[in-house]
Formats: sequence, structure tokens, C-alpha cells
Amino acid sequence: MTLNKYIIERDIPEVGSLDREQLAGAAAKSNEALAQLAPDIQWVESFVAADKTFCVYLAKDEDMIHRHAEISGFPATKITPIRKMIDPTTEKGV
Repeated sequence: MTLNKYIIERDIPEVGSLDREQLAGAAAKSNEALAQLAPDIQWVESFVAADKTFCVYLAKDEDMIHRHAEISGFPATKITPIRKMIDPTTEKGV
């Protein structure tokens, strides 16, 4: 099965103020939800801003993202499917 890539914006007030231990707890909570939904969803990485996170996930479909949000308790405020990726080497055709 092929998994699609998504960017998930999660509005979480003051998430950027959480300390390392609190972020570790949040990651554990997310991982528990992922274990229930495996193999149809995988967490790649997240970027933490002041009041939201931007998460990169691989998932079978958007429904899996919503199910993860329900189980974990972390909102999926906006889900954007990723169609293609580029980086600095794209210009060189590498």
C-alpha cells in the first residue's frame, strides 16, 4: 500500500512554550494513537511554532489523519496533501 504525504497544521495555544518533557509527553500520546492505526499512518516530523505545530505525516488518506486527531486529542486544524517536493538541487535536475 502506498501512503500519501500530508502537512497538518495543529492550532495549539502556547505549544511553543512547552518544555522538553512536555513535548516528550505529547509525542508519546501521538505515538500511542499511531500504534492503534498502524500501518495506515506514520509520523515523519513536526515543527513547533508559538501557537501551532506543522506536522508531516504519511497516511492512507485524510480520514486516517482525522482518526489520529480524535484518538490523540491533538487537533488537525488544516490538512494539506503534498503533491510534489522540490529542494535546492531541483534546479540542477539531480
